[in-house]
Amino acid sequence: MLFTEMLERSSLKNRSMLCIGLDPDPQKFPDFLQDKSDSIFEFCSQIVNATHDLAIAFKPQIAYFAANRAEDQLERLIHHIKKVAPTVPVILDAKRGDIGATSQQYAIEAFERYRADAVTLSPYMGFDTLEPYLKYTNKGLFLLCRTSNPSGGELQDLRIASAEGTPFLYEHVAQLAQNQWNTTGQVGLVVGATFPLEVANVRRLAPSLPLLIPGIGAQGGDAVSTVRAARTSSAHAVINSSRAILYADSGVNFDERAREVALHTRNLLNSAVI
Repeated sequence: MLFTEMLERSSLKNRSMLCIGLDPDPQKFPDFLQDKSDSIFEFCSQIVNATHDLAIAFKPQIAYFAANRAEDQLERLIHHIKKVAPTVPVILDAKRGDIGATSQQYAIEAFERYRADAVTLSPYMGFDTLEPYLKYTNKGLFLLCRTSNPSGGELQDLRIASAEGTPFLYEHVAQLAQNQWNTTGQVGLVVGATFPLEVANVRRLAPSLPLLIPGIGAQGGDAVSTVRAARTSSAHAVINSSRAILYADSGVNFDERAREVALHTRNLLNSAVI
């Protein structure tokens, strides 16, 4: 199944635009998990169990696993998601950005080792960065476009000379992704919710691409404005929340509280659809 088909199916089944980010920080885990050797898997799998019927996708951030020598737990977690929530795609948040043989290995890591359905990439070395991933013709690629961090504009808002005139660099990335880079029809863009005007601008330039939008919740992005800027009847908005859901409570019933926050967030996003 194509990644875009998976998004459509999970969106309809779960009535959701909510992507749940899995950014496990063991220091924030409940006390009863602190001494477990597989605490990262246990924590994340309980979040998945509690929320999988509310999500359009899950997005594990690979750095949180690698920093804790828990890549094996990431493999287990993705296997678990595919078992308990086979209709919910997994977006591996890796932000890889290399070329050639190295990029080929990163593509194998994402799609064969971890069996992710999509991956985040930095496209700033050009199309060469994307080619090895595009060989997996059913997989999704989310390209960094206008990110949510405060200093992102230092580069992304630079004016460049192109056939379209003098667009911002992020606008040029959006146009390339919408057109010549999208050889499989499975390319999307990452745009931060903290910049709703830029979200709307990217949607104008890339009307058919799915947009992965971090920045609501702990980062302060406005959920309603984001939905109205990003979602159309023909293109998905995949709106991510991580810390606000994962760490809603630090007690024994952390998963129940995570579900409550996820349910509220999903319903808030849905309420913004006009």
